[in-house]
Amino acid sequence: MQLKLGIVMDPIESINTKKDSSFAMLLAAQQRGWPLYYMQQSDIYMVGATAMAQAQRIEVVDNTDNWYSAQSPDVIELASLDAILMRKDPPFDIEYITSTYILEMAEYTGGSLIVNRPSSLRDANEKMFITHFPQCCTPMLITSKASLIRQFIDEQKDIIIKPLDGMGGESIFRLTPDDPNISVILETITRRGQKTIMAQRYIPEITQGDKRILLIDGEPVPYALARIPAQGETRGNLAAGGSGIGIKLTERDHWICTQVGPRLREMGILFAGIDVIGDYLTEINITSPTCIRELDRQFNLDIAGQLMDCIEQHIKH
Repeated sequence: MQLKLGIVMDPIESINTKKDSSFAMLLAAQQRGWPLYYMQQSDIYMVGATAMAQAQRIEVVDNTDNWYSAQSPDVIELASLDAILMRKDPPFDIEYITSTYILEMAEYTGGSLIVNRPSSLRDANEKMFITHFPQCCTPMLITSKASLIRQFIDEQKDIIIKPLDGMGGESIFRLTPDDPNISVILETITRRGQKTIMAQRYIPEITQGDKRILLIDGEPVPYALARIPAQGETRGNLAAGGSGIGIKLTERDHWICTQVGPRLREMGILFAGIDVIGDYLTEINITSPTCIRELDRQFNLDIAGQLMDCIEQHIKH
């Protein structure tokens, strides 16, 4: 079955092919003989009720030099594509939300399969979505009020705070009651009470890695990438200097996946990356989860190929 696959992503000329999961997906689709249509967020638009794009046919090669070739842009209706991967990295701002509205029109009027479903991209904030699974989580607080955060610090003694719209470990702070910088940190991250943030009890097992577990249509890949913080760091994110070590899922990891997976499937989230530290779920990433290439290399997997098989099955049905 030959499918026409579109992808909305950040500039392809700037990616690191050794680590980029979107690139892995393009390679897997091309291996199946599927035509590839590349778009950036600014390339999709509406004419009346019709979702359109200035899309480029591309071909990809798995090397670190000239990894793609692109034709001149053509104007297409998004609904002419069988499936579209929405892989634009955050920030999750009004431009991102507008893009989900446009993609939703291709989904509803033309039947294109959008991965992940646009309405779910809007509804499942990557930080707040874990509140649907409190049985999997450490104590947490979501607020813009410094007084409540201070009370949470006093109760939990050691916490992590982070913005609801960040990625890659950006603006994550660890706070304890005796930290002399509490006031300025809270003023900055909440913009003096104007921005809601998340606070979570600190999990000491971060030293053993922030585990990224990938799920395809609610089913976990059997290995996780444990992202180990660099010396002197609290954050395990690879973008913050962490190193990735592949490990088998634990019994607790599998249990967390049984809690989260059915809901992801129900919401049309075909590809997700959940983050687990120790025994606790800390985030559910659905915009542009990464770590495919690292896990593929370490365990001889074909995660993007599994995703393409899943997409094909959904389109058949």
